[in-house]
Amino acid sequence: MKCMVIILNKTEVLDDLLTKLGDNGINGATILSSTGMAHRLLNERENEAERFIGSLRFLLNPEREENKTVLVVLRDDQVLLARAAVHAVLGDLSKPDSGIMFTMPVDFIEGGSFKI
Repeated sequence: MKCMVIILNKTEVLDDLLTKLGDNGINGATILSSTGMAHRLLNERENEAERFIGSLRFLLNPEREENKTVLVVLRDDQVLLARAAVHAVLGDLSKPDSGIMFTMPVDFIEGGSFKI
């Protein structure tokens, strides 16, 4: 089993991604709001004028202030399906500001109502 982590910079595609995962038989995910390290450090170092401009930027484009992190526990045979779903929605992840995807091994699962 694997835990796939998908960090979306393009938060506007979250619903499309979840739908595409579901179309591929992947029906459970946890979604977290998250902020990247570079963005956090930049915000802490801004002076007052830059904070004001940043606030205006947030009002014009609020999604750029945070990411969405999607956690999905998968059987090994579902990993390629999940990757295909991510690529179908996000395209080439090597392009700036698209997102990051990786998996980690899952040793066991306890609780929850899903079947692996």
